[in-house]
Amino acid sequence: MKNATFRQLRVFNEVAKNLSFIRAAEHLHLTPPAVTMQIKELEGHIGLPLFERQGRKVSLTTVGEYMLVYARRILATLKDAEDAAARLQHVETGVLTIGMVSTAKYYLMTMLAKFRSKHPGVDIRLTVGNREQLVKMLQANEVDIAIMGRPPKELQTRAEPFAAHPHVFVAAPHHPLAERKHISVEELRGHDFIVREQGSGTRAAMEKFFTDAHVQANLKVQVQSSETLKQAVMAGLGLGFVSLHTIGSELAHHQIAVLDVAGTPVVRAWNVVHTQSKMLSPAAEAFRYEMLENGETFLAQKFGQFLPVSA
Repeated sequence: MKNATFRQLRVFNEVAKNLSFIRAAEHLHLTPPAVTMQIKELEGHIGLPLFERQGRKVSLTTVGEYMLVYARRILATLKDAEDAAARLQHVETGVLTIGMVSTAKYYLMTMLAKFRSKHPGVDIRLTVGNREQLVKMLQANEVDIAIMGRPPKELQTRAEPFAAHPHVFVAAPHHPLAERKHISVEELRGHDFIVREQGSGTRAAMEKFFTDAHVQANLKVQVQSSETLKQAVMAGLGLGFVSLHTIGSELAHHQIAVLDVAGTPVVRAWNVVHTQSKMLSPAAEAFRYEMLENGETFLAQKFGQFLPVSA
């Protein structure tokens, strides 16, 4: 394997991540034949196949699973070396890879636009996933920094809170509870709920809220995104539990109602997270500083008007 190139390892990692030669080619801006050629050359250096191909279905061989561990270590070390070189040069250029939970997209794009205006030499790559997926990305060194709620306990990270993150119960404006005041948690027992998928930080927060209140929620519909959840609530499919930062537009246009439930809003924190072993590039440090310095003020100005009066 001594003749393998970094390019081949990057292609191998991308195919393994997507389990698709076509999607890997799209992400790498290569043609599928070029990706296939790189994998064949790498397999030639190793002397064993890395993938099993059955029609369009691609899966890693046992050898491929082993080699992927080492390939990712090598690529992570190379990225750290590039970041260290950038730090020594004191330049804010290069690529900054940010992972974020999907609920962060409702405000992070505006903050990124402001960040880019200050640091035009930085190229940004965004990856969106739920909390569970972000933890895996951090562990695999696939992102420099993650924006998320509850920080991971599964690995050694530096997690710094930068803003309050309120969660509220919501309903369609015509729902019987929408006009009620001082709703007890017990009164939610008989209502249907729309929930996020397992692995979502929002769902974990909701389940903890009901567990602490000793109430069994009626979880009737499961969806994969906050956007779908909002649409389901507005259509009258049931109640929802969401980040306040995802419903600013709907509240402004009176398309959704925040319920006055005892014990809410449930206030968590937004965190900027990176692994402790990660040496941040100047670009990553600048972005971290931007979130810590300006995140709270920006979110308060954008969403503070929608908080329940009792909060």
